[in-house]
Amino acid sequence: SRMTGLVSLVGAGPGDPELLTVKAMRRLEEADLVLHDALVSREVLLLCPRAMVLDVGKRARRASTSQASIERLLVAAARRGKRVVRMKGGDPFVFGRGGEEAIALARAGVPFEIVPGITSAVAVPALSGIPLTHRGVASSFVVVSGHAEDAYRPVLSVLPPRSATVVVLMGLAHRTDIAEMLIARGWSSKDPAATLTRVSMPDEAISVDTLGHWRDAKRPAPEGPGILVVGDVVALRRSIFALNRPSFLDREKGVAV
Repeated sequence: SRMTGLVSLVGAGPGDPELLTVKAMRRLEEADLVLHDALVSREVLLLCPRAMVLDVGKRARRASTSQASIERLLVAAARRGKRVVRMKGGDPFVFGRGGEEAIALARAGVPFEIVPGITSAVAVPALSGIPLTHRGVASSFVVVSGHAEDAYRPVLSVLPPRSATVVVLMGLAHRTDIAEMLIARGWSSKDPAATLTRVSMPDEAISVDTLGHWRDAKRPAPEGPGILVVGDVVALRRSIFALNRPSFLDREKGVAV
């Protein structure tokens, strides 16, 4: 019988390599081949010493590897007995097409496993001092993809105002439209709203505004991967980081910068 490899569908978390799971680290160390998406940080990719590493990321408005060809690569490598890691930013089953790849592997009869990652939807607000639920402030949260209007409109256009914290992944380009939709739905233009980019990495940027500011912003939102959070929990950041927040580089030493 032909030796069969293993495909691991692995979540890379929000970017900081220390936020990988122990199992994800082990799979990277053992891998022969790593296929990663555009959101996986360079720091994480340094953890696969012996693997061939391929960037198969899909990027807005740029040439990218088709989903079908990614699935063919995974199947072919596993049939050659390779240990394959399919690495995705955040969690593989949250807007990561992990489910599609799992189905393709199952149909091909290739052994695979799912290694969950910390989803950026929860980790990025947390690292920014924003709890998605908080007693007396918010008892639920809603996560939507912001890459296209038909992905977020069905949920946000019917959500009762301030009934849940709203988290939008990949939504920076649609920030103004999202603010207009929520305000039209009855949210206040004064409701706090945060834009979180590359959080957990040295060049992270966090800006706290209001929905009205997003709606009226003349300059475009920052480029790149980012997360939007809307709701009263955003205002808790001031209390959580009441003392100076240690910078990324000085966190280990416990020095406030």
